[in-house]
Amino acid sequence: MGDQEDTPAPPAYVERVVESRVLHRGRYLTFRIDTVERPDGTRAQRDIAGHPGAVAILALDDEDRLLMVRQFRVATGEALLEIPAGTLDVAEDGTIEDPDVAAPRELEEETGQRATEWRTIGRFWTAPGFATEEMHLYLAKGLTTVRDTLGEDEDEHLELERIPLRTALAIAERGGIRDAKTLVGIFWLARLEGP
Repeated sequence: MGDQEDTPAPPAYVERVVESRVLHRGRYLTFRIDTVERPDGTRAQRDIAGHPGAVAILALDDEDRLLMVRQFRVATGEALLEIPAGTLDVAEDGTIEDPDVAAPRELEEETGQRATEWRTIGRFWTAPGFATEEMHLYLAKGLTTVRDTLGEDEDEHLELERIPLRTALAIAERGGIRDAKTLVGIFWLARLEGP
């Protein structure tokens, strides 16, 4: 099939939202039912979780160790090993935070580190079948510790781990990491860094 970038859908695939009914507005998620009209005139409903977007950070220290956080996730019933990440803030007027501003903030909140080198790696949809969350992935290097406390949000209880990139890749390959953004990030970074 070859390498193809996302391109605008041909008219035969486009679904136009003709009605949207909000069921619940949470702290950062909005649950709604969208009624769509297909090109042939038929209609269908789509359950959508509206999300402002997020950032995820591949933070590598001077010893090529990946900074990861372990935290309990109620939705999974497990403590997961993840790269630092967080939701973009939404202002009172609805303005969504710039990911380039959010990434350093989230890195410091979750790891107590600041970075002098930042590189945008890419963006991806986390669950495009039902969610509007777009994840912005960054590489951060030149780390320095600025504080010892982790997780400023009341729902965050984090444990910081420094894992060599090769070890993190091996853990991911054997199924020991099951968080999607972390898997995407580790495999992307392994490809960038080479063998």
